[in-house]
Amino acid sequence: MTTATVQAQKLAAEQLFSRKRLFAFGLPTLALAYLLYIFFAFDVLGLTSRASLDNARTLVADSYSYKTHVSRDNRSGTVTVAIEGERKGTYPEGTAPDWVSLGEDTVIDLGNGHVVKYADEEIHYDIPGYGLITANPGRSGVATTFPDGPLPDWINASKNRVTITTDEGRLTITRNRTEVLRYFAGWELFFFTLDSPFHGRSFTDIVGLAVSSDQLEPGQSNLSAMWEDFINNAMWRHGEVFWAIFETILMAFLGTLGAAIVALPMGFLAARNFTPLRSVRFAFRRVFDFLRGVDALIWTIVLARAFGPGPLTGALAILLTDSGTFGKMFSEALENVDKKQIEGVQSTGAKPVQRYRFGVIPQITPVLLSQILYYLESNTRSATIIGAITGGGIGLLLTQAMITQKDWEEVTYYIILVILMVMIMDWLSGILRRRLIAGGEPTKRGKSRFAGAGLKRYLENAPWAR
Repeated sequence: MTTATVQAQKLAAEQLFSRKRLFAFGLPTLALAYLLYIFFAFDVLGLTSRASLDNARTLVADSYSYKTHVSRDNRSGTVTVAIEGERKGTYPEGTAPDWVSLGEDTVIDLGNGHVVKYADEEIHYDIPGYGLITANPGRSGVATTFPDGPLPDWINASKNRVTITTDEGRLTITRNRTEVLRYFAGWELFFFTLDSPFHGRSFTDIVGLAVSSDQLEPGQSNLSAMWEDFINNAMWRHGEVFWAIFETILMAFLGTLGAAIVALPMGFLAARNFTPLRSVRFAFRRVFDFLRGVDALIWTIVLARAFGPGPLTGALAILLTDSGTFGKMFSEALENVDKKQIEGVQSTGAKPVQRYRFGVIPQITPVLLSQILYYLESNTRSATIIGAITGGGIGLLLTQAMITQKDWEEVTYYIILVILMVMIMDWLSGILRRRLIAGGEPTKRGKSRFAGAGLKRYLENAPWAR
């Protein structure tokens, strides 16, 4: 080896090491520069300063608790008590929970010594450790008297509005209305509303009534009456929610199955070993790129303008997007089929359609079923978001609850149902995979029954082989 050769190899090695060092240090530097760009471009510092932990705590509390509103019309003196402040959760006139005493003066015991009194024209709030607050709402505003000293940060007072927020509840006073909100853990009225004969009963009482022959509703069994009161719950609308879940699953099922049906013949036209014309293959592959290149949400908006809102519009949006995805996957699976099985079917005198049916389809069936079931599970989640745009399914109810900015316990309820729906779909798709792809029993080599012994039986029993 000459000196020139050694120098050339040494130079080449140094250049190789230089490139590796540049790559080793350059890539982390680029990543760090990108993170710095995000830090300033997305105003991370501003986001931190705008964050409100109090609002976050209130949101979390609303997700697992409910509020009882004790309201008074300052002009008429009428006092109403309602769960979540809704008319459907209003206590009958003259009745209230045991911590509210109705009478000439309404006394509200919030616990731990916190007592609010609705007097004739005044409102009194006795706060342990702070003192007595007196407010007199009128046409000129809310005249309020506080204990001596600066106002604490949990009191917000102006001429027309006073808000006092403590751990026991919240008191809001305006010229026309006074309202006390008290939080309780749980989802009140989730099973039965106030007008149901089963409301307020313990679990043991409910079980006893379910098996009892004594009927609380004449002419109707207690079990039937319980189910009717539960499903027609005016506060939680369980019947509408269950139907919305069904619409969401149906939307995902129709879209996924329709896409598979459309994509299979198009996959043959895009496969190199089944369509010799390059122009035809190119055209169908570009169609696949176009369909899957546009997100399902974009298709949803376009189709909603064309056909109007509804679950079918959402199913069509899923169908269009998944047709492109399935077409690409099916064509690639077709290009990798074993030609020997096709030739074996052809040697029996099978026609082209029969060759496809018994020589091709059994080979790609595991891939088809696996992908279809996976996308069915994924589209169940996507149908929730699509339903919010098209006006169908659980997505619509979820969006409506979020818009109100107060029904966060319902938002939690819907999210839990969506998670359960996805878990059930995952479980069912796993069962279907095992039964349809492996025939319910593991094989020695893990192959599908469609590609092994099943194909042999097809060939032995085929009409043209007899």
